[in-house]
Amino acid sequence: MANIAEIKRAISKLCADELAKFRAWFETFDAARFDEKIRRDAETGKLDRLANEALAEFRKGRAREL
Repeated sequence: MANIAEIKRAISKLCADELAKFRAWFETFDAARFDEKIRRDAETGKLDRLANEALAEFRKGRAREL
């Protein structure tokens, strides 16, 4: 398995086209990992307190359209 330094060296050697492809792949990869963490946190109740606070603020009329 490559370490961080080896990965950095390999990325720095990519041509512009390969770097763009890597960047697009990594963005998709990273978003999927983030989505999975949010899903797990929601399922285990880690987001309940924040959701309840947001709903309470909404019910008090302290919400605004984004």
